[in-house]
Amino acid sequence: MQGPPAPFPAVSLVVEDTMPAVTVDNILALPRLRHVDPAVERDRPVVSITTAPSGLEGEGFPVRRAFAGVSLAALDPFVHMDQMGEVEYAPGEPKGTPWHPHRGFETVTYMIDGIFEHHDSNGGGGLITNGDTQWMTAGRGILHIERPPEYLVASGGLFHGFQLWVNLPRRLKFAPPRYQDIRASAVSLVASPDGGALLRIIAGEVDGFRGPGITHTPIALLHVTLAAGASVTVPWPRHFNALVYALGGFGAVGAGRHPLRYGQLAVFGAGDAITVSASKQQESRSPNFDVLVLGGEPIREPVAMYGPFVMNTKAEVLQAFEDYQKGILGTIPAEHAVVPHGSVRGQASADEMTAGGTDQPAAG
Repeated sequence: MQGPPAPFPAVSLVVEDTMPAVTVDNILALPRLRHVDPAVERDRPVVSITTAPSGLEGEGFPVRRAFAGVSLAALDPFVHMDQMGEVEYAPGEPKGTPWHPHRGFETVTYMIDGIFEHHDSNGGGGLITNGDTQWMTAGRGILHIERPPEYLVASGGLFHGFQLWVNLPRRLKFAPPRYQDIRASAVSLVASPDGGALLRIIAGEVDGFRGPGITHTPIALLHVTLAAGASVTVPWPRHFNALVYALGGFGAVGAGRHPLRYGQLAVFGAGDAITVSASKQQESRSPNFDVLVLGGEPIREPVAMYGPFVMNTKAEVLQAFEDYQKGILGTIPAEHAVVPHGSVRGQASADEMTAGGTDQPAAG
């Protein structure tokens, strides 16, 4: 990876009391994005800004439905995203999910604060914590469980992260399940030209810098932290869609500086670059402006989704429920069989599916 540093004065990031996943000792020592020339590369316009409603997931942990109210066509190749927390649990309160199935897509879980434990029927799993990512390809089918470890349940503590669902094209719906354990130390760190923003590239390639996540569907996924008053323009592939979700703080997006705050999603139109700016005044508990920048190559295929399955047709979703009930999607490993196999979020029986629609997403 290479990127020539630009000779601009640096704006210092506040690293005290900030998200652990985004801290760095010396941002000025990092490679930098190139300067985007607006006369040559068009800044993407902002098409819409929506506010994520709050809800509960799994055994009752709070989430924000980041993509609520946005069309699947605008999100493609993504279908669902939850911001998990930010919540400070008291002892005994941390919650997770029971064992549940998936088919037809990939889940990406990124932890900012706290610890999450994952196990699946394909033998994947482990602990993820500050800045770690677990990338699970459900493909033809898998069972998994996500929960805080027992010692964290006993002690309580801060919990904050997100889970993204990445669709798979028809030809890969039945790909073999796969698990990637991406440590925080493996994520590519890049600075903006003036040093006022830190970019963590989790997957995909941006301006020649590549993240560690291996993707079936071409995407780019970044966690960007901007110091108060800083701005960054990120070169972006023309054939990708473009989304920015605010994890914390206040700022603006696009050349027109449309206001964006914590819990809001911006959808961009066509162009060559994405501009994000941080407000000069931030809250003391969130001194920087933290955003997810994501996009990918649209699949442009029909989407039928219900509960834990994302397929192309209603018949395929019905078949997934039947296969799950028959045990075809996998079995709970013996060492984890003592964990209750509860109902999944948004799950319905095949009979209910026959009577209802197939457009109900659920996280997991």
